[in-house]
Amino acid sequence: MEKFDIIILGSGPGGYVTAIRASQLGLKTAIVEKESLGGVCLNWGCIPTKALLKSAQVFEYIKRSEEYGISVENFHKNFENVVARSRNVAKTMSKGVNFLMKKNNIKIFKGFGKLSENKSVLISKEEGTVDTIFGDKIIIATGAKSRQLPALKQDGQNIIGYREAMTLKEQPKNIVIVGSGAIGIEFAYFYNSMGTKVTIIEYLDRIVPVEDTDISKELEKSLKKKGIEILTSSEVKNSVVNSAGNVDVEIETSNGNSKTINTEIVLSAVGIKTNIENIGLEELGIKTENDKILVDEFYTTNLKDYYAIGDVVKGQALAHVASAEGILCVEKIAGHDVNPLDYNNIPGCTYCSPEIASVGFTEEQAIESGYKIKIGKFPFSASGKAQASGKSEGFVKVIFDAKYGEWLGCHMIGDGVTDMIAEAVVGRKLETTGNEILKAVHPHPTMSEAVMEAVAAAYDEVIHL
Repeated sequence: MEKFDIIILGSGPGGYVTAIRASQLGLKTAIVEKESLGGVCLNWGCIPTKALLKSAQVFEYIKRSEEYGISVENFHKNFENVVARSRNVAKTMSKGVNFLMKKNNIKIFKGFGKLSENKSVLISKEEGTVDTIFGDKIIIATGAKSRQLPALKQDGQNIIGYREAMTLKEQPKNIVIVGSGAIGIEFAYFYNSMGTKVTIIEYLDRIVPVEDTDISKELEKSLKKKGIEILTSSEVKNSVVNSAGNVDVEIETSNGNSKTINTEIVLSAVGIKTNIENIGLEELGIKTENDKILVDEFYTTNLKDYYAIGDVVKGQALAHVASAEGILCVEKIAGHDVNPLDYNNIPGCTYCSPEIASVGFTEEQAIESGYKIKIGKFPFSASGKAQASGKSEGFVKVIFDAKYGEWLGCHMIGDGVTDMIAEAVVGRKLETTGNEILKAVHPHPTMSEAVMEAVAAAYDEVIHL
């Protein structure tokens, strides 16, 4: 009978990061993982999709090389090799996590973990055997999978989720993507760049609906310019694989009109469903609500010594959120003095081209919350670095409380903005005012100085507009 201080169910960016931090704190730690170390993010999400998107960007650069004074002849893409590179990147990173587990003396148990009585975990292995381990504390970090819609039943071939979307053997001539969150938009950009005809269907009245309205408008303009068809305020009523092996997608618009789109592939990108079935929650009496495990501010469930982090609890379903929650959770377990996570200071990123990055209140949310606000916008068309790079679309938008100067929100769309948003996150964490950002000297020429310029615009001190 093997006993641990901490047992973690799942090895995604929540699970494996939590395990490493627990080990650093001197806790004997085990991970139970049914598939691959690193979870969805590393193997099927964040990392391999970025590899696909990088290939798309390189292809775009080659197609536009004449703009940079460079002639490239006889170039072509190899879709199979693009996919293979993405898988190799994922494998490399998974090996990296394996190394970290060994380095930190974390024991890995392969198999499906189920919570049982007396703080035990039953591990069902592929060969049919069941192992039992015990833990003083158990952390659930089982993540999520692609959500299924009744009108869009995934078959893994014609109607697919994100996993299949990044491992197609052949590039489709056309694809319909249902949902315009980060996953849908990133795949829309990738397939469009590769030469596939892309149609996006969004139930709400604008794409990337969690973003600031100005961001949604700018991205829609950019994607339409690339030839992507966008249908907002539209709902999929039915999808049928026809005799030719294509999919007929029946759509209803907000005015009640119906249309049918014929396509090779439909990608369902309508959100996620948590992996909480059959892991023993009901048997132990761990409470759930709306597909989420209920926890307090330090991720304790209603059952003593049982915790949950990541996609299975309320909050943004993002890798960096799961990691932050896990670290906070085990530090609390270890007796450290920790503060609850500020979910209003979590950055969100979408890695299409142009990229999107945001944190804090949107303009609408700030007004609804009762703030009198100052808004500043700086377009990348006025940025020397952006013009030199040939990537001048987009802008930085900042929102401040007019009374105290509190940095309420920051929203960016443009080249490389996912690497710029951290300034706003740190600034807000440190309760930085607009004036302090304005007086902090930013390097020139850079994309990042657009943040300073946007702040200057908010305070009527902008120089380059």
